[in-house]
Amino acid sequence: MSNPLRVGFVGCGSVMSGPYMSLARQLRERGRIETVAACDVVGSKESFVRDELGIPKFSTSYEDVVTSPDVDAVLVLTSMPEHGKIARAALENGKHVLVEKPMATTLAEAAELLEFSKSAPGHLICAPHVVLSPTFQAIDAHLKRGDVGRPHLARARYGWSGPWWGQWFYKSGGGPLFDLGVYNVTSLTGWFGPVRRVTAMAGIANATRVVDGEEMKVEAEDNFQILLDFGNAFFGSVTTGFTMQQYRGPAIELYGSDGTIQMMGDDWAPAGYELWQNSVGAWQIHADRDPRWPWTDGLQHLVECVETGRSPLVTAEHAFHVLEVMLAAIDAARDGQTRTITSTFTPPSFAAPESEEAAHLRHDPSRD
Repeated sequence: MSNPLRVGFVGCGSVMSGPYMSLARQLRERGRIETVAACDVVGSKESFVRDELGIPKFSTSYEDVVTSPDVDAVLVLTSMPEHGKIARAALENGKHVLVEKPMATTLAEAAELLEFSKSAPGHLICAPHVVLSPTFQAIDAHLKRGDVGRPHLARARYGWSGPWWGQWFYKSGGGPLFDLGVYNVTSLTGWFGPVRRVTAMAGIANATRVVDGEEMKVEAEDNFQILLDFGNAFFGSVTTGFTMQQYRGPAIELYGSDGTIQMMGDDWAPAGYELWQNSVGAWQIHADRDPRWPWTDGLQHLVECVETGRSPLVTAEHAFHVLEVMLAAIDAARDGQTRTITSTFTPPSFAAPESEEAAHLRHDPSRD
């Protein structure tokens, strides 16, 4: 690439310094990006950012990154309540933006961000990036071919016992649905399209937590069971919480009139899938299409879209719909009333697996 994409980071916590920098280093070594600037409210991180991560410019103000003429793309990797305003500021300054999930924590802020992105010169890519997974796309191909018939039921699950750092996880604007269940909702809607109605049960199972060495009161619900109505008597469920010690089994199960597909592992870290077809009468075991696929792949996808001029497969409209579903689930759990979802989006469309375009979508490192 003759002009590498110049990337700035807002938020230098473990998500940035670990998973995102791992991919950023690979792209930097291939000459596809430059990591030019970073920001964190903790000023003592400056030496680590400069010396260990190799990023020359550091600031404690995100405005310095989003307004910098030396930055082409901004990665927003802060705590969730800050996502919307920083992503908006970066778009306003003509940057491409990758924002971690969720895109905002209120529907009003997300709506403003979505509307502004339609006329902004830069791309807006919103995590999670599960639709970029080769295994996700392989399952999508089975569904579109009708290999399991008409979909009837879907079950998705992702949770753990909860973080012991970052008290904001347990306050308003946090919680396991925004942090974990968002992957499941994105996956199911990525395959099956918009949700029509949602209802849920949720509560605070652990009234207090020790976080950052201090006991605190939990304010955000930490335990969820969510029911999604896709229409035509097709229903999905999402189980998520900071209440799950361990689990074994498929992350997602898709039940159709003629068969079943099970995604193994988690949807952000697939371990292949299993396919049952009545016409075959046996389980067909498929290994993961790319065990090296990183859940941070939205960064590489952003670079490819800038390089090629293609539109992103990960759309802000999809992220907005997912946020509406999650907020509606929280409200439904609180008052026991089913919510109708008003937003919509067009699910991603992938090329046939054997085509050259599909090889691009799978992000095969051997092609770089």
